[in-house]
Amino acid sequence: MAKKNYPDELKIKVVLEVLREELTLVEIASKYQVHTATIRDWKKHFLANMHLAVNPKKGLEKYKDKLKEASHKEEELYKQIGKLTAQLDWAKKKSKELGFIY
Repeated sequence: MAKKNYPDELKIKVVLEVLREELTLVEIASKYQVHTATIRDWKKHFLANMHLAVNPKKGLEKYKDKLKEASHKEEELYKQIGKLTAQLDWAKKKSKELGFIY
């Protein structure tokens, strides 16, 4: 079954309605034609990330750090690829010299 994409505005509206607790989860799910498990996931993600709404710089710093780390790892992998390529080329050359490869 294909995953349905809901607009962010709807997700926010539904989560805020759930947090107000004026209707039950089942009533809200029925009202917006969204499965209760989906609404629970939205609420969970919303609550886990609401700190970004009040302090977006903190979240940005976290992602900048992750990006730096990923960039450093990528750089190390390219160095390793270069080293291994040089070793492979050397091994091929030596194999030809020794008559193992024609």
